[in-house]
Amino acid sequence: MRMTNTAPLIQAPNWWALEHPLWMCAMRPFFVLTMGSAVLLVALWSAVLALGLPPPRVAGGALVWHAHELLLGFGLAAAAGFVLTAVPEFTATASASPRTGRLLVLLWLLGRLGVWLSGAAGLPALALAALAHLGLIGGLLILLLPALRTVAGRRQHAFGWALAALFLLAAGFYVDALRGQYPMRWLLAVLGLVMVLIIVAMSRISMRIVNRSIDEAGEGGAPYLARPPKRNLAILCIVLFTLAEFWHPGGRVSGWLACAAAAALCNLLGDWHVGRPLLRRWPFMLYAVYVCMALGYALIGTALLAGGPGASAGRHLLTMGALGLSIYVVISIAGRAHCGHPSDERPWVVQGALLIGAGAMLRAGAAFAPEAATALLGMAGMCWVGSFGLMALRMLPVLWGPRPDGGRGCEG
Repeated sequence: MRMTNTAPLIQAPNWWALEHPLWMCAMRPFFVLTMGSAVLLVALWSAVLALGLPPPRVAGGALVWHAHELLLGFGLAAAAGFVLTAVPEFTATASASPRTGRLLVLLWLLGRLGVWLSGAAGLPALALAALAHLGLIGGLLILLLPALRTVAGRRQHAFGWALAALFLLAAGFYVDALRGQYPMRWLLAVLGLVMVLIIVAMSRISMRIVNRSIDEAGEGGAPYLARPPKRNLAILCIVLFTLAEFWHPGGRVSGWLACAAAAALCNLLGDWHVGRPLLRRWPFMLYAVYVCMALGYALIGTALLAGGPGASAGRHLLTMGALGLSIYVVISIAGRAHCGHPSDERPWVVQGALLIGAGAMLRAGAAFAPEAATALLGMAGMCWVGSFGLMALRMLPVLWGPRPDGGRGCEG
């Protein structure tokens, strides 16, 4: 007699169920949203600039929508995924539960809904966006406070201060927007804060990445150290420039402070000159983030002092270059490590990073070549969308699937 296997099949949980691997670590859904928003937002904005597509009707106008969604949409999703994983790891404390992670994701989605409907639905939609964004940022701060109060957490207080500053800047943006005032100055201040947060995060990540590269090279070189004086000087210059631009935009003081920020960032790059290990893929990508940042502030400073279109070019080197590349590298490294996967050494990682760099240069170049601006804007958008589209193709299965190492949660 032939025996048949009548054991019931185990059905995978629905993606919305808390048991699904997507909710195993709060980093996972936020990194998925980061990649999706990177592709959607820049594709739509590129179509507005290069093809004449009507922009979404939102409070403050199309430019405010573009900057808001880049910083408080794409950027905030990446920052949430990073701090919800990095701070518990650095402090050896528990990470957010799946239920809490899902609530934070819902707040992010409500923020998008409120902003996108603010042109048609008016103040109620804008108030919804304000409550959602402030709830998300405030929720992150409250969740991380116990970890930051530990002995190990004292070295991570910069993340708490950054979230508190982001809360105040987002509140200022929505107060102005709800009063009908043009709120762009708050978004420019958020951009400065994001640059500071990148430097803080990079100081934690870079020593591990660069020193591993030195060890793998086997040259016996001196270890790399992210020296606080150089880092703090760069942060101080960026903060002073951001404050000057907030209170007196376009002034010569702002120009000199932007040049000072560029010089401080070049000084910070001196720590990275460790020889051939710097040319390996991960250290060089992180190094390129600071290069984009230094060039961005240099262009802004020279434009404010001598005139010309460099300010726009510089800001896009900060956003498409420094912000885009730093998020790309963090997802590539931390996204795999905290999902139980080894480092990905396939060519696509470098190809995507090169696309981001090319897109940033093309977008900056469009400011200096108005006769070719339409073509350059279109190509820049395609580079960015191609990069994060390629990343989504490779990383979605990792973030959506179970851990192959049998680990749990956000273990690295």
